[in-house]
Amino acid sequence: MRLAMIGLGRMGGSMSERLMRGGHEVVVYDRSAEAVQKYVSQGAKASASAGDAAKKLSAPRIIWIMVPAGKPVDDTIAEMLPSLTNGDVVIDGGNSNFRDSMRRAADLKAKGIDFVDSGTSGGIWGLANGYCLMIGASDPAFKLCEPIFRTLAPENGYAHVGPPGSGHYVKMIHNGIEYGMLQAYAEGYEILHASRDFKLDLHQIAGVWNHGSVVRSWINELAEDAFGKDANLDALKGYVEDSGEGRWTVQEAIDLDVPAPVITLSLLARLRSRQNESFGAKVIAALRNEFGGHAVKKA
Repeated sequence: MRLAMIGLGRMGGSMSERLMRGGHEVVVYDRSAEAVQKYVSQGAKASASAGDAAKKLSAPRIIWIMVPAGKPVDDTIAEMLPSLTNGDVVIDGGNSNFRDSMRRAADLKAKGIDFVDSGTSGGIWGLANGYCLMIGASDPAFKLCEPIFRTLAPENGYAHVGPPGSGHYVKMIHNGIEYGMLQAYAEGYEILHASRDFKLDLHQIAGVWNHGSVVRSWINELAEDAFGKDANLDALKGYVEDSGEGRWTVQEAIDLDVPAPVITLSLLARLRSRQNESFGAKVIAALRNEFGGHAVKKA
């Protein structure tokens, strides 16, 4: 098939490469001319803008967007819109809020254009291993684009989960679960690292856990790799960002009256990681000193 890929970052570029390896023709655009040239050298066709990329396709056009969530997605769609016609398909494979995806789908449907939201998981390993795709789409749009999904995903690695918006909804919850899993591993390894009784080799432990243990996982395989490179992670600062999807998951749990303490606390732990020193912790220390005379550490 012939499609356009808008955004050639860590995932969009590798996805373009995987698609070309699978026999698809890909028109590419990125604000970085160097990124465009990299994939042109592999067989992609260059375009000068998102709108130009759409013009280089014939109907029904399929344009996959891999840009940051929010305004960049709306701006990209607006730029392409004059070049789109009835029956074309716009796919958003980024981490957009599902409510934004539902809005975009309704707006484009009124113009005869299909919107597909593809929650995409696989990170920098997707080129080799394939991408897990959680797809929200109408039935006709899904069927039209299915050869693309089949190429990008590993075997059994894509699913049509529902109408537009549902793909990003499922990906949102996927990332919320990821937050909890990462936090559980982090706390366990921190306890092992802090042990006063034993000097433990975290690389060794991660390795043995990956063979037959009930806590084995791809995430723990990555932990084994990380500890193999830097046993105490001395080169890293304990500052953890969040993509927004953990926050949206927690808000959705609140809106639905669903208790989600693990995911919620894992999000709050990330916020705490960004403080050099917690003023709240200072307040607690001061109050314990006031009411109980408990010792405090001076700055």
